[in-house]
Amino acid sequence: MDFQDTPKIELHLHLEGAMPPAFTRRLADEKNISLEGVFDENGGYAYRDFWHFLEVYEAATQVLTGPEEFGRLTKAVLAQSAEHGVVYTEAFISPDFCGCRDLGAWKEYLAAMQQAAGEAELEHGIKLRGIVTPIRHFGAEKAKETAICAVETAGDFITGFGIGGDEKAGKLADFAWSFDCAREAGLRLTAHAGEWGGPESVRDALTLNVERIGHGVRAIEDAALVKVLVDRQVTLEVCPGSNVFLGVYPTLTDHPLAHLMEAGVNCTVSTDDPPFFHTTMTQEYQNLASVFGFDAGVFSELNRAAAKAAFCDEDTRAGLLKQFT
Repeated sequence: MDFQDTPKIELHLHLEGAMPPAFTRRLADEKNISLEGVFDENGGYAYRDFWHFLEVYEAATQVLTGPEEFGRLTKAVLAQSAEHGVVYTEAFISPDFCGCRDLGAWKEYLAAMQQAAGEAELEHGIKLRGIVTPIRHFGAEKAKETAICAVETAGDFITGFGIGGDEKAGKLADFAWSFDCAREAGLRLTAHAGEWGGPESVRDALTLNVERIGHGVRAIEDAALVKVLVDRQVTLEVCPGSNVFLGVYPTLTDHPLAHLMEAGVNCTVSTDDPPFFHTTMTQEYQNLASVFGFDAGVFSELNRAAAKAAFCDEDTRAGLLKQFT
């Protein structure tokens, strides 16, 4: 079955990480920026492991030098997502890459992205909401500056706050001030955990009172933790293709998504950084159907879970749920 036209909701997408390689090369050529070592011989992104991936990721973002480039990026990413049936998406956006956490500059970047998102919605019917995301390995003090940027621009477009980056850098408790600040401003909370940090990193994330966990799949190693996720109705933003490509699991057959769902955990499916991991939402669906036998009913279940967990207004949520009844 071809799932390309199947409507989909994606909750875990890094805006810069979704940058098509051709788009990156085009901007690099326009700006005469050298990206030596960023691409492989086939034109895709090249890296050895997760930590080298972070280096390549940051190197590629050199081409994003101002608001105009981020506007172009937003349109390119949303067109790419819409091509694979995505009707609603939430993207992680970092002021670290948008004006170095300067509030005035961040507002200019944000205006460009929001305008591009509005144009993409008119053209492709896809809706975008932004999750402001500090970079964990940049440290807690810079995260506070990011939180202030989030709080000052919270509203209809910026609806969430999270944290990404290296799970093994520092402790999540160090970021409590930033999460408390975002929560008080009405932003919804998520955090990357349970990918490289193991189940203990998921427990750490829960101390920040998040309602979603980015990845979170390593929770399957702790039955008591799985029960906590079910009892607290925490939603996991699962990215199967990413997990396999980076070696968290050797093959999709080994991936715990189906077991987490059977245990009653709210799960969703996303691509994470699709061109880096050579995946699309269509490919994710096709692989899950092939390996786990997921059918239209299961995918509707996953999308309903995503709609209920989305960081959007209730009218938008109601509209999404109607598509997956």
